[in-house]
Amino acid sequence: MNYDYNTQRKRMALPEYGRNVQKMVDHIKTIEDRDERNRAAKTIISIMGNLNPHLRDIGDFKHKLWDHLALIASFELDIDSPYPVPEPAKFVEKPKQIPYRQGDIRYLHYGRIIELMIDAASELEEGDQKEYLTTLIVNQMKKSYITWNRGQVADEVIIANMKLLSRGRLKMTEGVRILEVKELIPPVKRKPAGKPYNKQQNKPFVKKKGYSRH
Repeated sequence: MNYDYNTQRKRMALPEYGRNVQKMVDHIKTIEDRDERNRAAKTIISIMGNLNPHLRDIGDFKHKLWDHLALIASFELDIDSPYPVPEPAKFVEKPKQIPYRQGDIRYLHYGRIIELMIDAASELEEGDQKEYLTTLIVNQMKKSYITWNRGQVADEVIIANMKLLSRGRLKMTEGVRILEVKELIPPVKRKPAGKPYNKQQNKPFVKKKGYSRH
């Protein structure tokens, strides 16, 4: 008896459509009549759409299905597709490298995000918006410092760090206010300890037959 193991089967380009769709695509490649081959391809497109209804939320839903059909057929299916057949290289492109900012972080407890925020705020013209962002930044710096070092910190230290990181472009103005530690990190509320439950004390008195208090 011959067994059909998955490891012996042809590798599927898009496994989410299943082995049966792969077999149907392989079959229509053998159909000689072009009109019949086109009809079979449209039938498979309908099946593929029903198998993956989540694709309906994607723009150009039909176009995506025809591209997938071409990929499943290894770009060897000669049919009258309503869309241009995609280039095989489109499906093997390496992802574009995300540009990361190079260089060391000056203060690890503030992190890279704070440095980026400082750079962005420093580019703004003097005014309410820059003052508002400076307030957010300086308070986040204080919160990060306390969280990282688990201790108190003088506001003068935070202000000096901000001036250093911004190269003097961010300044403390009248509208910038540094919050107190309890405002930045509210204390954890502890549940009050409950009184122990005394079963004997709370047990209701039940008068028994033949018993009298007097």
